[in-house]
Amino acid sequence: MTVDKKGLLEKFPRSPDVLLALLHELQRANPQNYLTPEDLALAAEHLGLPLSRVRDAVTFYTMFSLRPRGKHIIRVCDSPNCHLFGAWSVVEEIKEFLGIEVGETTPDGLFTLELTSCLGACGVAPVMMVDDEVFGNLRPERVREILRRFKGEG
Repeated sequence: MTVDKKGLLEKFPRSPDVLLALLHELQRANPQNYLTPEDLALAAEHLGLPLSRVRDAVTFYTMFSLRPRGKHIIRVCDSPNCHLFGAWSVVEEIKEFLGIEVGETTPDGLFTLELTSCLGACGVAPVMMVDDEVFGNLRPERVREILRRFKGEG
């Protein structure tokens, strides 16, 4: 499916205030869940910003990627709180279940595993996010259950 990115741009006012929202939409429009160099140039032109400012935003925020990723993005919180409550056991369980390392995508293109800073759910550490859904109080068996659901197995 091809998305009309210029049409997508027209939904946004020509204001630098909408940069992050616009980048999210451009990233979602790509089947491999990332921003291309052309996307950055389109955003810069539409908002009247230097390309360097757009690139700075993309490389600062972990929710954006300049590399192709899977359909589902798994982000495990690596903040001190989550780390103390077992985030690494969550990461190890995901790696074993999916057969990938942090930063990699499964061969079928379904999942990409990433680490991120605080997800803002410290009270239910350890925490992971799959796409836009947050899961807390994680234990290895629950991690597998969640991933099966996203695989369509459960």
